[in-house]
Formats: sequence, structure tokens, C-alpha cells
Amino acid sequence: MASDASYDLIIIGTGPGGYVAAVRAAQLGLKTVCIEKEPRLGGVCLNVGCIPSKALLDSSEYYHLARHHFANHGVMCDGLRLDLSAMMSRKEQVVNELTANVRKLLQGNGVKIIQGTARLSGKDRVEVLSDDGKTELVAAKAILLATGSTPVQVPGLEFDGDRIVSSTEALCFSSVPKHLGIVGGGYIGLELGSVWRRLGAKVTVIEMLPKIAATLDGQIGRTLERILKKQGFEFHLKTKVSQAAVNGKTVETVLTTDKGVEKKLSFDKLLVSVGRRPLTQGLGLEEIGVEINPVTGLVLTDECLRTNIPSILAIGDLTSGPMLAHKASAEGIAAVECLAGQPGEVNYDTIPAVVYTSPEVASVGLTEEQVKERGAPYCTGTYPFAGAGRARCMGESDGFVKIIAHAKTDRILGVHIIGPRAADMIAECVLAIEFGGSSEDIARTVHGHPTFSEALQEAAMAVRKCSIYAS
Repeated sequence: MASDASYDLIIIGTGPGGYVAAVRAAQLGLKTVCIEKEPRLGGVCLNVGCIPSKALLDSSEYYHLARHHFANHGVMCDGLRLDLSAMMSRKEQVVNELTANVRKLLQGNGVKIIQGTARLSGKDRVEVLSDDGKTELVAAKAILLATGSTPVQVPGLEFDGDRIVSSTEALCFSSVPKHLGIVGGGYIGLELGSVWRRLGAKVTVIEMLPKIAATLDGQIGRTLERILKKQGFEFHLKTKVSQAAVNGKTVETVLTTDKGVEKKLSFDKLLVSVGRRPLTQGLGLEEIGVEINPVTGLVLTDECLRTNIPSILAIGDLTSGPMLAHKASAEGIAAVECLAGQPGEVNYDTIPAVVYTSPEVASVGLTEEQVKERGAPYCTGTYPFAGAGRARCMGESDGFVKIIAHAKTDRILGVHIIGPRAADMIAECVLAIEFGGSSEDIARTVHGHPTFSEALQEAAMAVRKCSIYAS
């Protein structure tokens, strides 16, 4: 049944890209409707991604600190025990509250919400199939695709939802696995591995590449690997899972190194976390001619996030670039501003990336390896958190700050932090790069004392010893 309503914009998906775009569109006077197939709004991030994982990371960190570090502060926790069901309930409460807030935010801005599965039926029309089997046709001047991504399945390691699992199931185990295997040494695997390692699981990471978190600056990545090993992580690098079979309550695997050496390992749970792919299946893109990269499955867009069909736009995990919630939000805002005739844009050189292990890792800009590849003259400055008074007071002195600046202009090219509060500290660095700042700018900015951010100022001062300011 066709709807009589006509909108300026239809948004398919209500994750961090979709709902942020909807609010901005409403602010710009665009009559907007959001279509969401799941009962709760918020997409992967709020429901089975960023938010529940961070809730568990925080809870597991408190438990770990109580078990191993509170006594150093004179806080005794005799009789400490873990109530995993209570921890999971708290996680669900956080998710419920935030997803409910998204609904209130959209409704408060006059955005209509339609529950159902969307499929494009033209360049300006979307067919929505509701759970009760009814069909509605919604028309608009423009359509924004914000459907996100889904975990990649590996042949021979197909998810069964119980023993061989994706990140979704790894967020809600009913008990702590004795031995958790993780296929893939990227951000998601390391974060979820941290949760279950703190709660008592043995954690083994299998990675085909010679290093974990391959996109990180090499010096930062090596430090992270060393620290995680100290925490009890076991790594099998340059190794793949060549065989896997569920046998009762275990997953029996055969690991094969790049040199052909085999090793058998048994796991209670096997988390397969080798990446994510754009969620475009069933959208009807091919039928109406939206161009997609045949290799990656990514939707091809221009600088205003328009596809080859101008009335259809795509953002977030559907498009090239890092699959990060804040990247999707930035693209959502830029896309609707372009629709409204404003100069919307995203600076992809200043998108921060964060790994929520302990210590945290955060970065923005170029790695040292990337600067070398470009042949640019550069200087680096580092400073350990062990030298920061605040870090010492809190007993969180692992890690360091690294700043990379152009040797001739002193312009900051990249900043990489491994240490306490890295996720929050990186914002200052993002702003510095966004404004074309130099290491001198950070070095001359007065930072509070005692704070973790003093390490950033010290690293900037160290850059100056090598750059244009060196005598």
C-alpha cells in the first residue's frame, strides 16, 4: 500500500550515522523519516557494538582492579566474587537507556520513525515490509543509506551462535569461558578478549599477519602486544585456523603457521573477528543501478556522499574508510548539509581511532611508517606516562605519547598514544591537526598539573629538540 506522505529525506538505518543525520536534517528544515528493521533504535553501535562492549570493559576493569590492585591502595576486598548476570544486566540497562534516548531525540526533532525492513523500489521510493507482513511505500526527494555492517564469516568457521561466535554473542556469554580463542588480532577481538581475560578466561589470539592491530603505528602496536602478553594474552602470529570442529562443549582446532607447522588447540568458545562487511543485502541496490565495488562490497560515493544516482546517498560502514561510529556520524551530517545546499564535508585525515584495551590506544593522522613511505622529513617526540605524576598516583604508568611532526614546518602529521585516558586525550590532537597546528602549539599550551595530558605537552617539547627549533 502506498503512503500519501512525501518527505524530503528517507534515512534507512538509525545507527550513529542515521540518527545523527536525521537530527541534522530536521534542524535544516528537511521533512525526514527514519526506517529501522530492529525493535530498538541505535544500530549495531548502541545495541551490539560500541556501547555494550564499553560497558563490559568498564565493569570487567573494576573487577580486575578489585582483585589485583585495590590492595595496593589499602582497599581490601576479601570475599570478592563475580556476579556475571548482574554485570550483563547492567550492560543491558545502559543499552536500553541509550536506545530509548535516541528514539526521544528523533521524536523531539519531529522525525518520523517507521519500523520495518526497507528495500529501494526506485531512485525516490522505498518499500517497507513490517513484521506483520504489511507493505508501505514511502517517497522522498532523497534517500540516505545508513545500514552499517555485519561480521565477516570465514569458510570453515561459520558462526553457530554457541561455540563459534561473532562479536554479538561474545557480548553475552552466560559464563566465563575457561579458554577463549579469538581469530583475528584487530580492535574488536582485543577489546572482547580483554573483557573475558579480566574475568578469568585464558585468551589465545590467532592472527595471520605478523603483528596485532596492524593499522597502528608500529611502535605503539609492539608496545600494546607486550603489555597484553604481560596481562596473560597468548598470541599466535603468522598463523591461521586451518581446521575447526565443534565437539560437544569444545571447539577443536588445528592452527597452521606460515611455515606449515601445525598445532592443535581446544577452546570453550571461538570468537571469529576478522573484520566486517557492508550490510547491503536485500536493499535492492543492484536492481536500481547503485554502483558497488565488486571486491569490497562498498557503495561508491562522491565528496558529498552521493552515489551514481544523485538522489541516493550512502554513509558510514557502507562507504570507504574506517568502520567507526564517529566517522558515520560525521558523514551523516555532511551528507544532509550538502542536500540542504550547505558546504558539508568530512576531513578524513583527522578521524581518530581508539582501541579500548587497558591501557587504551588512540591515534590520529599518519603513522611513522606512512610518513616514511611518503618520504617526508619528520621528527618524533615521545614521553612515557611513567614520568607523569598523575599516572604514577593512579598506578597507571604503562605506555607513552608519540608525536610526529614535519621536520621543516613543525606541522603535526600524527599523534599516537598508548596509556591511561588515551581515548579522551586524543581530542586535543585531532583539533591540532584540523587547524594545521605544530608541535610548538601544543608545547606552548599550558596543561593542568597533575594530569595525564602533561605527557602530551612533554612529547611536543621533545619534538622541538629535533625540528626547526633545534639549535
